[in-house]
Order: sequence, then structure tokens, then C-alpha cells
Amino acid sequence: MLWIKAFHIIFVTSWFAGLFYLPRIFVNLAMATEKSETDRLLLMSHKLYRFMTPLAWLALIFGTWLWLGYGISGIWLHLKLALVVVLVAYHFYCGHLLKLFKHGSNTRSHVWYRFFNEIPVLLLMAVVILVTVKPL
Repeated sequence: MLWIKAFHIIFVTSWFAGLFYLPRIFVNLAMATEKSETDRLLLMSHKLYRFMTPLAWLALIFGTWLWLGYGISGIWLHLKLALVVVLVAYHFYCGHLLKLFKHGSNTRSHVWYRFFNEIPVLLLMAVVILVTVKPL
């Protein structure tokens, strides 16, 4: 089961790298003024989103395997799972935002994306605290 835990941590860490970086690319896309710059950032964001989606699925699969294998329970786990649902929704919302950028219909400013970029940081902090401290 330790191998499963190791792979879960690896895939969660890799997925979060994408969750941290993709909205940062959105900040730059919202500020881009030249077509070549926009095209380059769109290509980068598309490739990143395509790469991080399987990482998210693998993190979820290994996390579920851990949950079933250890029979973990507690209020902290229910809160953690609720935050995971929020993270998955955030991930797919990033995909929606990427489509808006591709179609040239983004209406949000770079400042909005700077705040949006902080959401996964806060969620990660909450998940790590729930998993390690188990306050509830």
C-alpha cells in the first residue's frame, strides 16, 4: 500500500504543478496584445491542460485505491473529499476558460486571473492540513 501512497503523492504533486501554472498562463493571455504572443500562450496552455488532465485522473484513482485499501474514515476525510471535488471543478473550469481564450471571448482581466491563480494554493493548504493534522 506504500507504493500506492507514493504514486498518489507523485500524481497529486504533478497535477498541482499544472493547477499552479495554467492560471498563470491565463494572466499572460489576458495581457497579451500581439497575435504571435497569444498563439504561443494558447499552444502552451493547451499542451499543459492536455498533460495535466491524465495526472488528475491518476491522482484520483490512486487516492481512491488508498481510501478503499485503508478503510479511512472521519470528518476530516469528508472535508478533504469535498475539497477534492472543488479542485476537480476548478480543473475543468480552467478547461472552460481555455476554450474562451481560444475563441477570443475572454472577458476577464489579468487582475481577476491573478486572484483566480491563488485558489489552488489555498485548497492545497487546507487539504494538507486536513490530511496531516486531522483536526476533526
